[in-house]
Amino acid sequence: MYTKILTPLDGSTIAEQVLPYVRTLAAGLKIPVELLGVVDLAALASQMSAEKRRSLDGMIEDSVRRSGEYLRGVAQTFPPASISFAVEKGRAAEVIIARAVADKDTLIAMATHGRSGINRWLLGSVAENVLRGSANPLLLVRAKAEARPEGELALKSIVVPLDGSEVAECVLPPVLEMAKKLNIEIVLFRAFNVPYSVFGGVRDHFAIVDELLGGIKAEAHEYLKKKTEELKQQGAKVSYVLKQGTSADQIISLGRTTPDNLIAMCTHGWSGAKGWVLGSITETVVRHSGDPVLIIRAA
Repeated sequence: MYTKILTPLDGSTIAEQVLPYVRTLAAGLKIPVELLGVVDLAALASQMSAEKRRSLDGMIEDSVRRSGEYLRGVAQTFPPASISFAVEKGRAAEVIIARAVADKDTLIAMATHGRSGINRWLLGSVAENVLRGSANPLLLVRAKAEARPEGELALKSIVVPLDGSEVAECVLPPVLEMAKKLNIEIVLFRAFNVPYSVFGGVRDHFAIVDELLGGIKAEAHEYLKKKTEELKQQGAKVSYVLKQGTSADQIISLGRTTPDNLIAMCTHGWSGAKGWVLGSITETVVRHSGDPVLIIRAA
């Protein structure tokens, strides 16, 4: 399981919206949290005139000091024994990735966008760079205007989109352990549809759609039923949902109709008649889902 939750913060209240999820997971999984502040030297210098750059060293140290004071205040909202904080200098995404890479079981948790400024970074681009560049598991929370950073959140279930591939299933072992420790349900999910490639070159394609769709649905149903039974035998509370339509749209729709979910998925999978490219689907879900998304890098 995870050994630590690394939580980058840029000083904005938007970035802090990840904190309720961090508190919930840290308490339920009984793991420590490290808050990370990054002073981006290049961004700092770019906002200064040539004359002011002469005092750049002093401004850098002042930014480091202020970031440390800010993180110390946030740390006080956590149990003392489970929290630490650090401030580093460099490009935000590079620092976050380097900080986590020493321990492959470090979970990075961050909001998907924030504000920019002298001591802040655009969390949208930072989160995207971390998603593409880090091998660590990553929890991304899309910030909302009405959300607040205080307290914890009561998660009710972990939704796990599957496409029938072994690559997509790599998310199941950590999800199983997490669900047991948090005492919440796992909801296996699969979307099905007739691949567009089937229609090409078929003269009377509407005559075969119903039959083909029925076969795809039956195969997907049996697959989900089998995986559900396997997880139940391992002591999990599990159900499954099968929907017709495009994968990303149906995942997002399910999250909107069943609140308080955590969506867990791999960063890529297969493409073709029985699968989808999980990399692009993951990014679509992160951008448009109101639920936090736990992303596991496929081995």
